[in-house]
Amino acid sequence: MIYSVTFSRRARVDTLELFDYLADRFSFRNAEHYIGQIEKACMSLGTMPMRGVDRSDLMPGLRLLGFRRRVTIAFRVKENSVAILRIFYGGQNADAAFADVAGE
Repeated sequence: MIYSVTFSRRARVDTLELFDYLADRFSFRNAEHYIGQIEKACMSLGTMPMRGVDRSDLMPGLRLLGFRRRVTIAFRVKENSVAILRIFYGGQNADAAFADVAGE
């Protein structure tokens, strides 16, 4: 079964912010390539969606997947879809980002 993969508005903002950060420090071309690789990793969840670590303690159905030791992809799997919720980079705290949701 192939799952559809969608990106939340916040995940898109995370990606754009990361692109700007990387382009400023490295180059536009390198940033573009790295973001493309992250997006490719996200899209691969369409064929194997149950990868990563279950973090239902933070949000029901939340999973976290590491990418190249610097990125964490936060997502949820539903019936036939994967929703990319956030893209964290370089030590951003996923636990803190989802803490408010866990308390609800």
